[in-house]
Amino acid sequence: MSHPKVLREKVAKLARMSWDEMGVRLRQEITKRSDALLWSVGAGSVARETRAGVSDGNRPRDLPLTGRATGIPVPRFFFSPGDIAPILGVMRERLPQQAQEIEERAQRICYHQFDLLGYEKLDYGKLIDWHFDPVNGKQAPRKPWYKIRFLDFDAVGDHKIVWELNRHQHLVILAKAYRLTNQERFIAELIDEWQHWREENPYPIGINWASSLEVAFRSLSWIWVSQLLAGSFLVPEAFVSDLVSALALNGRHIERYLSTYWSPNTHLLGEAVALFFIGTLYPGLHSAPRWRELGWRIILEQAKRQVGADGMHFESSLYYHVYALDFLLHARILATANQISVPKDIDRILVKMLDVLCGLSQAGPAPRFGDDDGGRVFDAGRNRGRRLLDPLSIGAVLFNRADYKAFSGGLTEETLWLLGAQAASCFDAFPAAVRPLTSLGFPAAGLYVMANGDRNAGRPADYASPLAGGRSLVVRAGRSGLSNSGHAHADALSVHVSAGGEEWLTDPGTFRYISAAGDRDDFRATAAHNTLLVDGQSQAEPTGPFAWRSMPDIRVERWIAGENFDLFEGAHNGYDRLPFPVTHRRWIVHCKPKFWLVRDVAEGSGEHQIDIFWHFAPRLAPSYTPPGFTLASPPNSGPRGYYVGVSILPAEEHGWSQEIQRGRVSRVYGAEEAAAIVHFGTRTTLPAEFAVAVELLTERSSKAGRLMSIISPSADSAARGVHYHRSDGVYLFLFGGPGPNWQLGSWKSDARFIYCSAIEEGRSFFFVLCDGHYFEIAGQRLVACREPVERYEVSFADRKAAVFSSDPDITVNCNFDGLLTALRNDPLLRGSFG
Repeated sequence: MSHPKVLREKVAKLARMSWDEMGVRLRQEITKRSDALLWSVGAGSVARETRAGVSDGNRPRDLPLTGRATGIPVPRFFFSPGDIAPILGVMRERLPQQAQEIEERAQRICYHQFDLLGYEKLDYGKLIDWHFDPVNGKQAPRKPWYKIRFLDFDAVGDHKIVWELNRHQHLVILAKAYRLTNQERFIAELIDEWQHWREENPYPIGINWASSLEVAFRSLSWIWVSQLLAGSFLVPEAFVSDLVSALALNGRHIERYLSTYWSPNTHLLGEAVALFFIGTLYPGLHSAPRWRELGWRIILEQAKRQVGADGMHFESSLYYHVYALDFLLHARILATANQISVPKDIDRILVKMLDVLCGLSQAGPAPRFGDDDGGRVFDAGRNRGRRLLDPLSIGAVLFNRADYKAFSGGLTEETLWLLGAQAASCFDAFPAAVRPLTSLGFPAAGLYVMANGDRNAGRPADYASPLAGGRSLVVRAGRSGLSNSGHAHADALSVHVSAGGEEWLTDPGTFRYISAAGDRDDFRATAAHNTLLVDGQSQAEPTGPFAWRSMPDIRVERWIAGENFDLFEGAHNGYDRLPFPVTHRRWIVHCKPKFWLVRDVAEGSGEHQIDIFWHFAPRLAPSYTPPGFTLASPPNSGPRGYYVGVSILPAEEHGWSQEIQRGRVSRVYGAEEAAAIVHFGTRTTLPAEFAVAVELLTERSSKAGRLMSIISPSADSAARGVHYHRSDGVYLFLFGGPGPNWQLGSWKSDARFIYCSAIEEGRSFFFVLCDGHYFEIAGQRLVACREPVERYEVSFADRKAAVFSSDPDITVNCNFDGLLTALRNDPLLRGSFG
């Protein structure tokens, strides 16, 4: 980039800043340099902060390491020293495998072998280099932290790997392992590593001071260590006082370099939580009251700012949603333990956030839309997709919600530490019944869930999968975060499918933020998602690892959750920047409980290359089963669940190329797996459209049916239809054009969408009209109303009609006998359009 362009961009950025932002940034720049100067000449100190620290000599051995001063009430952590044994007792009884894993991880840590993000057993050798990225063989420079360009891969490698070790969450593992086993070597290793870290990271030198969020994480880890070791005579007094002094320095650094304008998202939230914890639990520190008040105020402000009306975090990333939820739950529980008033708004926000997580994970792992950071607040090892449901276990007990328990995956260790050993009995008291799977929308977040269950599937014996026959498709049709959309992907109108507790259609994940190979853009590009690509270009242009240019605006034009069907229609303008602009419109119809029909339309003019991708979970083996594709778990892959495969069935004679490709999926930061892609493509003059049926397969599924497109022979009609002939019956979908009226064969209407089906050899019929006044066949008006009705749904069984309407106040005149006769006899429903 040329120097004049860089200068123009800097001037433009400065012009967009408020006076407060300019003041904060200027003050931080000055403070960085003054800090470096003071500490370089030995004048830097936190003595003022610790003047009322733990050196008063009156701290009883059975109290937590709080740094309390005489006359200040002893604060309360999530647990007291006396609570530890009961919690461990429940762990050994209810979570024996987790207790064993803690000890095994601690043993590896003693040999300096660490599991970091998606990397396992990274060997740091006899002496840990706290500035080293062992995956890429790069070491960050030892200089003042503000001079280190941590996003420069050539200079530091992947900073996330370096930072993950320096969060010191592994020290918490050592402390828990000591409590579980009473093996003194775990405490000895913990203290040795902690002291070595301080020697190798003198303030303010090195990459480990370059992010206030990382300092915050490290502070939280040290606090957990202090609470877990409280009362142990193996802990030297010097370690106690040094730890409090170190926390005072951390608090000072976080306060001075809050991410108020640099990264006002989970960075700022996490920093506020650390300040709140230090200020609350170490009241003897000079600045503790200010940190406690400042941290709590920011937490309350950011909870309201960062969480949308539906309860979804504004980063448009489920991983960051859970990240924020973890921070807020921990802060809320600590506040209550210390008799700090929690506004009702905060509990409402938490419940909404939990509702989002619950709603997105009704049939299995929730979709990983957006970035996957790879870290967790409580235990860095719980960073896989299934563990994103951990907050539901806490929420079940905290808010008395049996439905959270049903989808949580079971009682977690974190629930016990945060809410006490008694949380296990509270959790057990909830009924095991599972609520029916429900289609629901989160309009503010732009997430729409089409879900239902198969009543014949039964209930699993444990909570590993929510409902054996449950299935869910989630479509992403919302904003791509705020500001530069740093953690969003170019995935407008992408979908994710889970069923029977497993993923089937998947999101690619993140893999790595920075690398020599440039994987970052590959994993967040449009082609890596289950959506449509135009001219080989993503819906938006990346401008760095955490920024985009011109993220698309997404319009949700129709969302209907009906009795027997769901309907979604959305469009985006991500390709308006092309010389010949293109609008991508996606229709999704959920025929409960059978299948999903996905119809993509590329609207515009001129000739374009159009590609549609379907990305599958890594465990699935693909095969071409004419006329479509089947992806199934290999026979030797272990016990099969209720669902054994998924099929993608395109419309016959579509004329597009089709193939199975080899793709990549990253289910945790830093790790990638091979996965199958089904790809359809064509170069054509617009408008163009393509339809597929997506269906989960069971052992008793019949062979694939026939999907056919229906186009009116009249050039004046923009209406289109899709006819699906399955073994159980016939399904017909009609999509109205832009004009007020349309005709397809003998069918005529002004409705935006019509769906009808004849199943079970004609014994049952369904008819649906959406956004229209009337419907007629062969000149006979069968449905009519004075005002357009959003949804009018009729089902016939044994010649009895059941009617469902979204607008009961609108009178709809329906000739039931005529409608039933017409549906029985009309050639369109029989699949022979002429």
